[in-house]
Amino acid sequence: MSIEPITGRYATVEIEGRAQRIYFEEAGSGRPVLCLHTAGADTRQWRHLMNDAAVTRDHRLIAFDMPWHGKSLPPQGFEREEYLLTTETYIATVLAVCEALGLERPILAGCSMGGRIALQLAALHPERFAGFIAIEASDFQPAWYDIDWFDRPDAHGGQMGAALVSANISPYAPDAERWNTLWMFMASGPGVFRGDLSFYTRDDSLIGRLARIDTSQTPVHLLVGAYDLTCTPEDAERTAAAIHGATCTVMDELGHFPMSEHPEGFRPFFIDALARMTAGKEVAA
Repeated sequence: MSIEPITGRYATVEIEGRAQRIYFEEAGSGRPVLCLHTAGADTRQWRHLMNDAAVTRDHRLIAFDMPWHGKSLPPQGFEREEYLLTTETYIATVLAVCEALGLERPILAGCSMGGRIALQLAALHPERFAGFIAIEASDFQPAWYDIDWFDRPDAHGGQMGAALVSANISPYAPDAERWNTLWMFMASGPGVFRGDLSFYTRDDSLIGRLARIDTSQTPVHLLVGAYDLTCTPEDAERTAAAIHGATCTVMDELGHFPMSEHPEGFRPFFIDALARMTAGKEVAA
């Protein structure tokens, strides 16, 4: 029997005037790193890094399920509303969790929609964080699919979501982790993936805010998989070029969910990104 060093707990957090029961996990000690999952998924995407002693020796990794996701419940009265995530609500959620958990200037590491909101926070609230690791993130990508298909009474939205993202997983990903990653989408709540994609594919406000990001105060490093079809290397490099002082690394053999689909392949890139948060601009691109 093997017991993992990850601890899971709940916290009740007020977000935009509503009480939300948030599930979070943590492991390690040292500099806090707040980890954000992708659209339609949950904190299980970060489990491999949270079990990695080389990462957690000097860093306290904290990952939480967004409301409506994983073990976090929707807010009271959810049955009478439509879930559509917005930039404002997402920012309020991240800041509220930081405050509730007493995180003082953590490093923020987010993937996909989590990477997009990390860049929004770098522009709007840099003083709250020590650095930003934006994974599979770019300024904006309009939808190349109809998101309304993910919430239909005559189709299984989770299976449809998993089918869509399956093309975004690298062919080098181990089969076991490929299917573990897809399972999170299969198990997603009704309409949740669609609601996340509403934020991801319709809010282009980050484009005009990129020039506001001051990397001399808070370093910004982008990571992008060579096999990411949604946020391509060209998308991430374009975004990094619009942020003075930001750096960007293209990860060979990885796709859109690197920490989940191919943790061993992602590990060295994440460790390097953490080092850049400490050394800042002294680390070469």
